[in-house]
Amino acid sequence: MPTAKSLSTPSNLAQAAIGAAFVVHRVTAPADAPEWAAWLEEIGFLPGEAVCVMARGLPGGDPLVVRIGQSTFALRRAEAACIAISPPQMPNSVPNSAPNPSLHTAQRVATTTTTTDAQHA
Repeated sequence: MPTAKSLSTPSNLAQAAIGAAFVVHRVTAPADAPEWAAWLEEIGFLPGEAVCVMARGLPGGDPLVVRIGQSTFALRRAEAACIAISPPQMPNSVPNSAPNPSLHTAQRVATTTTTTDAQHA
């Protein structure tokens, strides 16, 4: 049975489900390997970049195959745990600028009906 924690959004890439889309929130290196932050940023793990775990090695789920932008990398779980993630933001809906023929037809019918009704009154 799933627990509340298993249903919540993962906080780092090591916890992400295979195939789920996320965005890099920040990169934080462990105290014993401070160079990891710069290395991860150099290969593309920058805030705002789309990221996805594509596969996990067996046994134990190490390494992870990770897609960032147009690149694919294998990361150890310890490296992936340095990458804080968040769900992707949905873009603001932009009204469709293309004309909707059925809408215009409905407006024409309503206008014609109103004009005709006024003429017969």
